Amino acid sequence: FWIYGQHAVEAACANPNRQILRLLITPEANPPDHDQRPEIVDRRGLEEHLPNDTVHQGIAAQVVPLDNHDLETLLADESEQGVVLVLDQISDPRNVGAILRSAAAFGAMAVIMQDRNAPMEGGALAKAASGALETVPLVRVNNLARALEQLAGVGFWRHGLAMGEGQALTDMSLSGRVALVLGAEGDGLRPLTQKNCDTLVHLPMRSEMESLNVAATAAIALFL
Repeated sequence: FWIYGQHAVEAACANPNRQILRLLITPEANPPDHDQRPEIVDRRGLEEHLPNDTVHQGIAAQVVPLDNHDLETLLADESEQGVVLVLDQISDPRNVGAILRSAAAFGAMAVIMQDRNAPMEGGALAKAASGALETVPLVRVNNLARALEQLAGVGFWRHGLAMGEGQALTDMSLSGRVALVLGAEGDGLRPLTQKNCDTLVHLPMRSEMESLNVAATAAIALFL
């Protein structure tokens, strides 16, 4: 697939685990540092490979998807403390990309999501992630409930974010190993996902605002 935008392409080129097949730039763009020799094309020659109305900044790279991370291997060291994000059927690639960007900004250990009803790697996700797709482990699992059980087994306390439910996240300590579980906008967490959380929590907000975008919720929860 094609990654586009300066930050996304530069991060892909800097990732030793990312295979770059082609690198296209327009004459005015800044070439990234990579062994792959860039092909100089005009704007039309670049845009024929990309979706309509793409904000590409004159640079794009055709890449091979990254290998999936193994959850057990990634989190096996129980002395490693931190937060992981678990996404329950969040299907918008721009939301997943924005969540990855926040995960990188606040030092999350990984982002975990189910294969089914979740976006694959792609240009829109990579652009929204602004390079974080290359630096934050993205773990795809077959069964989210099973993954939550595995997290508990290696010392993670699982907090499911649900509107108006449970304790306010601002009143809690998020030290140690923590999994923040986020549901899709509108539907929220599925009942089985809730069942596999240790607690349900919420972000306190003014009554005039019913909810936040899931990516904004993830950013605030990570900051807290």
